[in-house]
Amino acid sequence: MQSISIIDSHTGGEPTRVVVSGIKDVDLETYRRAIIGEPRGHNVIVGALLVEPKDSRCVTGVIFFNNVGLLGMCGHGMIGVITTLKFLGRISVGEHRVETPVGVVTAVLHEDGHVSIRNVRSFRIAKAVKAGAVTGDIAWGGNWFFLVSDHGFDLTPESIPLLMQASLSMRADVHAAGYPQVDHVELFAPPKHEINQSRNFVMCPGGEYDRSPCGTGTSAKLACLAADGKLAPGETWRQESILGTVFEGSYEADQSGIIPTIKGQAFITAESTLWLDPADPFQFGIS
Repeated sequence: MQSISIIDSHTGGEPTRVVVSGIKDVDLETYRRAIIGEPRGHNVIVGALLVEPKDSRCVTGVIFFNNVGLLGMCGHGMIGVITTLKFLGRISVGEHRVETPVGVVTAVLHEDGHVSIRNVRSFRIAKAVKAGAVTGDIAWGGNWFFLVSDHGFDLTPESIPLLMQASLSMRADVHAAGYPQVDHVELFAPPKHEINQSRNFVMCPGGEYDRSPCGTGTSAKLACLAADGKLAPGETWRQESILGTVFEGSYEADQSGIIPTIKGQAFITAESTLWLDPADPFQFGIS
C-alpha cells in the first residue's frame, strides 16, 4: 500500500492538510481527491503540498488545492503551512519566504504563535458591477473575488444554507456579466463585536464556505478599501468570519495595487499517515 504523510491544522476554524511526503507535484491531480476528499477527508479541507522551491531563498515551495482543483494562493492555508513547519522543527520565530504558483509570499512567525502573511500584490479591476440583483466589486487577492455589501442577508451561522445558495447564484450572474475568472464570492455585514470593522461570508470554488475570515478574501477587501480611500496604508482592518474568528489586515501602497499583510493563528490538530490500498474501490477518493 502507498503511504502519504500529512499534518492537519485549522486557521480560524478552516482546515489545512499539509502533505509532507508521499507524492510529487506531478502526481497531485491523481492524488488530490484521495488526500482531502471522502473517505479520508471532506470537501472543506484545503490541501497544501510541500515542494522543493525554485528560489533558494525560500524555505519551501507550496501548491494549494481543494476539492475542485488547484489554488493560486491561500491565506489561511499559508498560516497553516508556517505553523506546520514550526511543528516539524523546520523553522523558528522570524521571517520566512515561501514560493507559491502566484509568487513568493513572506511570512513572519511571531513569538506568540501568530503568523503574519505578506501576500501577493492585490488590486481591484472593477467597481459596482451589476450581477443579477446585486452590485459588487471584482478584485484579486491571490484568488478572484466578487465582493458584495448590499445583499440583504444576515451573516449568521443559521443562515449558511441560504447564503451558500445566494452566493452560487451571484457567481453565475457575475460570470454572465463578463467576469468568468471569479470563483469566490464574499459577502459583508457589520461586525458582531465593536472592536472589529466587518464580518464576512466567503463562498469558495467548490461550493463550500470558508470558516475563517479568508486571507485572500481579506486581501481583496483591503484592495477595495484602499482604492476607495477608506483605509490608509498601515491602518489595521479586523475582519470577522461567519464563525466570529478574526484576521487582522493592513497594507502597503503599491503602484498597481497594494501589498497586503494578513495576521492570524493556526493550531495543529493531527499528524497521521494516509494509506492507499490498490484493492480499495475508493483508493483515489469518492468523486
